[in-house]
Amino acid sequence: MRIADRPAKRRGFTLIELLIVIAIILVIAVIAKPRLDKALMHAREMSAIEHIKTIHAVQAQYYSQFGRYAAKLEELGPPTGGQPGPAAADLIPGDLAKGVKSGYQFILAGGPQGYTFNANPTVYNSTGRRSFFSDQTLVIRENYGPEPATASSSEIK
Repeated sequence: MRIADRPAKRRGFTLIELLIVIAIILVIAVIAKPRLDKALMHAREMSAIEHIKTIHAVQAQYYSQFGRYAAKLEELGPPTGGQPGPAAADLIPGDLAKGVKSGYQFILAGGPQGYTFNANPTVYNSTGRRSFFSDQTLVIRENYGPEPATASSSEIK
């Protein structure tokens, strides 16, 4: 038998085999994506709750230093230049002081007697399903839905 008469050895995969593997991978990805999105949304909501707790702690510190609560997030953030003071106490990171972080928009309104703090998803049902509200009472409240949480929303247990 001559070398030319031998059947050629098959090497590698055929195009059909590769297409089947790619199709299987795509089906798995389509099934897994909603679960991944839900897990990411939950992580962003937990991050928002932690940011609220951070604001509570730094508001207490700000009050002890300056005799009033901060009226806006910028007063808790880093100064643009110079030393920290009532206009920029350097108590929170700059990205949180700008009001948008981890898929949530944070809104602080304060005065000498107290403050309110809202955390709303930047894109409802994508970055979060819940909005949060809190104030100087340290109680965190939540609202499922696109409307912002208020003082009468249900308390997180």
